[in-house]
Amino acid sequence: MINKQPKFANTRVGIIGGGIGGATIALKLSQQGADVLLFEKESSLVNGPPMCHLHAGGNLYREISDQQCIDLLKQSINTAKLYQEAIDYRPTIVAVPSHDKGEPSDVISRLTVLQREYQRLVESDPQNEILGPASEYFRLYQRADIEKLSQLSVPNHPQTPDEWMIAFAKQTDLTRLKFPIFLVQEYGISVFRLAALTSLALENSPHCELLTSTQVTSVTQNSAQKWMIETTRSGIDETFEVDYLINACGFRTGTIDDMVGAKPKRMVEFKAAYISRWNDTQTKWPEVIFHGTRGTKDGMTQLTPYPNGYFQIHAMTPDITLFEDGLVSSKQESAQPELPSKYIRKVNHQWDEQIINERTAKAIEKVAGYIPDFNSADVGGRPMYGAQQIPGADATLRVADVAFQSNSYARCEIVKASSALPAANTIFDKLVELGLLTDENSQHCRNSFVDTSMTSDISEQQIAQRAEYLALERGFPADLAGRTMPSIT
Repeated sequence: MINKQPKFANTRVGIIGGGIGGATIALKLSQQGADVLLFEKESSLVNGPPMCHLHAGGNLYREISDQQCIDLLKQSINTAKLYQEAIDYRPTIVAVPSHDKGEPSDVISRLTVLQREYQRLVESDPQNEILGPASEYFRLYQRADIEKLSQLSVPNHPQTPDEWMIAFAKQTDLTRLKFPIFLVQEYGISVFRLAALTSLALENSPHCELLTSTQVTSVTQNSAQKWMIETTRSGIDETFEVDYLINACGFRTGTIDDMVGAKPKRMVEFKAAYISRWNDTQTKWPEVIFHGTRGTKDGMTQLTPYPNGYFQIHAMTPDITLFEDGLVSSKQESAQPELPSKYIRKVNHQWDEQIINERTAKAIEKVAGYIPDFNSADVGGRPMYGAQQIPGADATLRVADVAFQSNSYARCEIVKASSALPAANTIFDKLVELGLLTDENSQHCRNSFVDTSMTSDISEQQIAQRAEYLALERGFPADLAGRTMPSIT
């Protein structure tokens, strides 16, 4: 076994897990004076549950509180600043189906709260206007408006709210919907461009050592209260010593908690989204959300567009995105919830082709119930899937960040990608409080609300090339690394 001291001289931080949480924390801490070791068992960063939506207001989740929605809005604005080149700047349509228990009036009430909060944020700092003018945060459309738009030609490059609505107006069965419907400035986010951005930034950092394809096998504390992280990579065992340990293992966070003797409650849920290709359209679509009751046959349907006719589909029903026995809780003897083995096999990339085809076909059929011509879509690739951690015992929780177990151990528990930057800021503040990072860095952090210096200098060519490489390496079409709208209109 090789005992390896990190190559840096400053406070040494070990981060286990290179998902969006761990990668963002590594960016933040290496930028602010810490020397970071980032351990990831996969061959590349940000390779977890499917993400495609910025959640700038949480309008997909009518079951969560207004405060959670406001928190998601704030977090999403900062995330969009840090990862500008990962954002797909197309809007989202939110519609309430005619059979649904919800009412458009409820959507209006929440959107009004969010628009008011967004206006306040922009007034406090003009750089917060990342979602366009606050007055245009959402627009509502009555049936007569939609019918009028349906008579217009679909533009090749939609710019205005009305232009973004035309494809939807022409091809959606309006008898299935309540009115008004809404166009909201909730943008998309590309997992492959996020992976590319974080990887390129950290590879360029003199204060971060990336250890991909590295399995952590043991974590202990020595007599000097340093953390000893034992790993294996390509048959070689190594041990690393760090001053501070951050557990960012996603749905496997409980395995590290078990190693260090922590027993928090948490849940894990296995979910999947399905890739389709609609060859009959080359139109640029917005994202489309049809509200529904989670876990029923009428669960929410989410249609996410990509270039060249590719669409990602979530449908919160038991036979599409959700899975029977796919939500599990931790038990007294272990902090790690135990997913059924059939889902662990899927997490480890072992999907049965028949299941892929059956579930994708059901997802296409679900969308076609609202957009009839979508029934001509085909399977476009393997599903995007993963297990999502949910700290505590509330399965509806969508905003979470960090828990501190001791003065040298933090647990990052994010449910949405937009929570990664707040988690990084919280951990940074804790390290300053403990004297492991300096007040000078803290002041610099406060003066630059979101420091983009590590991500803003990476060229579009670098990002696009790496993102396409990662998509293909993971078995997905290269088009999923693209954006329908690369900049805000």
